[in-house]
Amino acid sequence: MPQGKLFLIPNVLAENTADAVISPQVREVIRHTKVFLVENPRTARRYISSLKLGVNLEEVHMEILDKNTAPESVNRLLQPLFKGADVGIISEAGCPGIADPGALAVAHAHTRGIQVVPLSGPSSMFLALMGSGFSGQSFAFHGYLPIDKKERAQALKKLETESLREKRAQIFMETPFRNNQLLEDLLRALAPQTKLCIAKNLTASDELIQTKTIQDWKKTSIDLHKVPTVFVLQSF
Repeated sequence: MPQGKLFLIPNVLAENTADAVISPQVREVIRHTKVFLVENPRTARRYISSLKLGVNLEEVHMEILDKNTAPESVNRLLQPLFKGADVGIISEAGCPGIADPGALAVAHAHTRGIQVVPLSGPSSMFLALMGSGFSGQSFAFHGYLPIDKKERAQALKKLETESLREKRAQIFMETPFRNNQLLEDLLRALAPQTKLCIAKNLTASDELIQTKTIQDWKKTSIDLHKVPTVFVLQSF
């Protein structure tokens, strides 16, 4: 029996943007897939329903694949693939496998000879980098920085030093309700000439992508509280 394929299915970054950012190819895969690995079944079902594909959600089977999933559980989650059924991974936002627990299933699929099919869609990390004007030749994504202020300041100085030495764009984010505190720490810790790109509410109607020096950001009023935001810095 031929094995199924593991599809990496992108989700929207902002509400009511599916028509603009979700391709016909993604919609077609969702329409014909009956098994999904998701972080949250409720929001995944809402996402599929919002696409208005005529999918009967009562016929769809979902299993949870999140940051708490044990590696030894992945083989069980992928069993439908070995029986010939396609499986789709849907992230809570953006593309599976990028700063996302879906990578665990992808890695296991490769060890079992399963074909992995990544589908194009919105990625906040790459959209921010594209819009920053920084190096697309050398960049690193660091996820979330330390919460402790002293440790965070040290981490930021380290990123700044590495950026200058390696000519590397440094990408990171924060839990939305702590964005303003992170911005304050950035303005305190980084050199005036270091450039910072703030990319908030990507793909939404009020999207903002703006790059300025730290010195200029100190003169700018911006509220990022509870707004999904990606930060990119580069030191020159």
